[in-house]
Amino acid sequence: MWKIPIELEIGLKYTRSRRRKAVSQRDGFLSFISGISMAGIALGVAALIVVLSVMNGFQKEVRDRMLSVLSHIEITSPAGLANWESVSEKLSGQTHVLGVAPMVSSQGLLSRGESMRGVALRGVAPELEGKVSDLPKQFVAGSMNDLKPGQFGVVLGAQLAGTLGVRIGDRVSLLVPEGDLTPAGMMPRMRTLQVVGIIDSGHYEYDSTLTIMHWRDAAALLRMSDPTGLRVKVDDMQRAPEIAVKLAQVVPQALWVSDWSRSNRNWFAAVQTEKKMMFIILTLIIAVAAFNLVSTLVMTVTDKQADIAILRTMGASAGLVQRIFLVQGLAIGLLGSLSGVVFGLLIALNIDVIVPFIEALFRVQFLPRDIYFISQLPSDVRFDDVLTVGVMAFVLSILATIYPSRRAAQVKPAEALRYE
Repeated sequence: MWKIPIELEIGLKYTRSRRRKAVSQRDGFLSFISGISMAGIALGVAALIVVLSVMNGFQKEVRDRMLSVLSHIEITSPAGLANWESVSEKLSGQTHVLGVAPMVSSQGLLSRGESMRGVALRGVAPELEGKVSDLPKQFVAGSMNDLKPGQFGVVLGAQLAGTLGVRIGDRVSLLVPEGDLTPAGMMPRMRTLQVVGIIDSGHYEYDSTLTIMHWRDAAALLRMSDPTGLRVKVDDMQRAPEIAVKLAQVVPQALWVSDWSRSNRNWFAAVQTEKKMMFIILTLIIAVAAFNLVSTLVMTVTDKQADIAILRTMGASAGLVQRIFLVQGLAIGLLGSLSGVVFGLLIALNIDVIVPFIEALFRVQFLPRDIYFISQLPSDVRFDDVLTVGVMAFVLSILATIYPSRRAAQVKPAEALRYE
């Protein structure tokens, strides 16, 4: 019959309180301190998992809203893409490509009355735009089909329309960087446009500058006959950089191929840096709990010197004594880490229920709609983050048990029993 190793049996017994009357108060206190150490590790692990999940959720939410407006991949030619139809057909036949649409990209200055705003001008093909973005689904007024070539209609982002104070049917003036050479010198090129639609993508930065026209009207305004490039949508946006490299080998070398991660590199780099810093800061919570575990084990070793001495006189080796306290520390660390992982997952997976309940209970709103474009706390639990946090907490617990267990192994039986 299999027998539990003596160091495992004694180590686990030291972890929980004993109920004998003579020592119940002392052992109960040590058990209470062990519980506090375990709870500290669990809370640190849970807090780290929840924060990382929320940060992942914000990153995913912003990225998805960003890509509902932007392209997965853009293939551009500043001078204009004369043979864009043939290039589009070639790209459409490639694997992982879901849609291709022409575009015109430029900048301008939009004005109405005394209000002026710098804008990102984008020319699109209404009949093809739905294949490469979610813009046709984001209209709060008008529709993409209202953009007809030759009529110089314009669709504005909701924030931009609010800033200028315009509605459907109002007229605005667009000034583009390209000018006309006249006898009086270079004159800026300006065109009056009629607002035919308003879009709300949920991304403040883009809604405050987004200006959409039919690509033929935008090209005519820029004195061009062809689009400046093509927008490409792929089946997996995470693989967009890899697919962009393959598409670059298919299109003419004079064209510039870029993916969404390259276009927004600074933003994603900033998010990753912030996530790493939060990971380091919250790891200190677990480190503090690990230091608490050191003090707990040191107190246990001091209190159990008589027991250690008796074990040594009965023939127990220093290694066996060390393993006893290693078992105690590892049990506390393992239970604390597992409890923290379970608790953290319960919160992270149900944060969409927990946060509204707290807001309703205390009548507060953590993310007001009039300030933040994301009004709910998103959560994206990733297995690699959970595994990293759990393993890291357990490793810190192992490190915390080394010194107390070695100190226990160095206890001398004669000195420990002198006053017993």
